[in-house]
Amino acid sequence: MSTLNDSQIADISLAKDGHLKIDWVREHMPVLNRVRERFEQEKPFDGLKVAISLHLEAKTAYLAKVVQAGGAQVTITGSNPLSTQDDVCAALVEDGIQVFARYNPPEEEYKQHLMNTLETKPDLVIDDGGDLVSILHSERPDLAKQIRGGAEETTTGILRLKALAKEGQLKFPMVAVNDAYCKYLFDNRYGTGQSVWDGINRTTNLVVAGKTVVVIGYGWCGRGVAMRAKGLGAKVIVTEIDPIKAIEAYMDGFEVMSMDEAAQHGDYFVTVTGNKDCIRKPHYQAMKDGAILANAGHFDVEININELEALSTSKRVVRQNIEEFRMEDGRNIYLLAEGRLVNLAAGDGHPAEIMDMTFALQALGLEYVNKQYEALNKEVVKVPQEIDEQVASYKLDALGIKIDSLTKEQVSYLDSWNE
Repeated sequence: MSTLNDSQIADISLAKDGHLKIDWVREHMPVLNRVRERFEQEKPFDGLKVAISLHLEAKTAYLAKVVQAGGAQVTITGSNPLSTQDDVCAALVEDGIQVFARYNPPEEEYKQHLMNTLETKPDLVIDDGGDLVSILHSERPDLAKQIRGGAEETTTGILRLKALAKEGQLKFPMVAVNDAYCKYLFDNRYGTGQSVWDGINRTTNLVVAGKTVVVIGYGWCGRGVAMRAKGLGAKVIVTEIDPIKAIEAYMDGFEVMSMDEAAQHGDYFVTVTGNKDCIRKPHYQAMKDGAILANAGHFDVEININELEALSTSKRVVRQNIEEFRMEDGRNIYLLAEGRLVNLAAGDGHPAEIMDMTFALQALGLEYVNKQYEALNKEVVKVPQEIDEQVASYKLDALGIKIDSLTKEQVSYLDSWNE
């Protein structure tokens, strides 16, 4: 059982508000509730230590409590300094979970929280963006020896894991939760699509209708951001490097052009690529006065902030989570949430009903890798189809939706070649 002395948080007196937040999301996460019921009975993680690095807000907190209900000793830290909610951290400590996190710590302290989490010597990890796994493969390989495996939440983390695996350096199996159908079809598309605009609208208090939105990247997250921008009444431009995705964006009714051209037209720019330097010096030089920049990728590298600062004559905070950069010619360019993940750094993240599915995949994926780690190769592992379908079935049950099943004759027909 964790105590306050074992943790590093901002203020334990905030716990009451944190409990209310966690209680609210629990009421809207029926899939995860079903997983918790089974975990409480079967204790799949009994006697094991689990380290978690995720955006530390109420939905994440409830996932940690579900893993704890499965018998694990849980330690958690944040995967982004601006998305950590101090009241939620306090509530978790009261519930016996060890926490190393607080809102917006200095960079050295944030890094130390990650290190402290790993120094609990976990058997399993849940990661978001690959920070825990990266440290285990670089600075603290000694702590990787007892890791059975883990689960990764997001596209950026999967890219890092696959790079490690390609070089034959990955030290334990990692389940690619991000690549499961019940994750990217819903979390990436509908979750990101809604929460990004929740964060932008809450922060700017400006109208979207009639404006031009440039969405950089048309993966599943980009699809969601573009779709919601269109629904808000915006004209949407998509930039891409993939010709197939570019055609898809065009067929979906959006304008498609290069970033050099799009930079001249945008009122809002949203990066959703997982890569760095998507917005850089030539784009800033072409942007109209009042352009607003937001990042919806995991790391704060998609918007090149150093080049923006180098071009500006002054910088000031004009509203919470909005920095104004004044150009030499008098234009102003506005950056939201320091270029960090706008839906979490300037909002509450994805809706609870969406994260219900994703975090059920996390919990069940972790259970899977714990059962199978000796048989699994040290590589990026797909979420088994039966887990994906189980989560979808639980969600349909919670929604009161019934679907059809095949008859024996239909199964036979599909399985044959000569009928």
